[in-house]
Amino acid sequence: MSVVKALPIEERIRSVAQGVAPVSIVKDVDVKPVDREKTCPLLLRVFVSDNGRHHRPEEYSRGSLPSNELQIYTWLDASLKELTNLVKEVRPDARKKGTLFKFATVFMDRGGRFRLKEIGQTIGGQKGDDDSTTLSSEKFQIGDYMDVAISLPQRRF
Repeated sequence: MSVVKALPIEERIRSVAQGVAPVSIVKDVDVKPVDREKTCPLLLRVFVSDNGRHHRPEEYSRGSLPSNELQIYTWLDASLKELTNLVKEVRPDARKKGTLFKFATVFMDRGGRFRLKEIGQTIGGQKGDDDSTTLSSEKFQIGDYMDVAISLPQRRF
């Protein structure tokens, strides 16, 4: 993972005065993987919708939660592909090749409202750009919810 470090203000002003865009320093930072033998897993509450669309944030804020809840014990370094496989274990209909899984975290903002943040998607039986996206890389916090919108592949006639 790379982190961009800003230059000191004097160097940025000097480069702008010279008509050159300031260059940031990029450092590679090693992300420590979770030791799953020594770290207790977290309870991830996953809410699944079968219509290809995420639940509305209001569905989380009325004192009740959407139906179709899955409870998964996992770690913050879990990837979206790993979560896809866990969902497919309990949802046989979602095992079809080409099924689209769209992931979003649901969290409460400072104003007490629930917000939904899309974090990526996976496709059953195919490799994708978001497969290795982890919960921690998307700033997932323990206590947040996960919303998964499943779209089954279209039948071809």
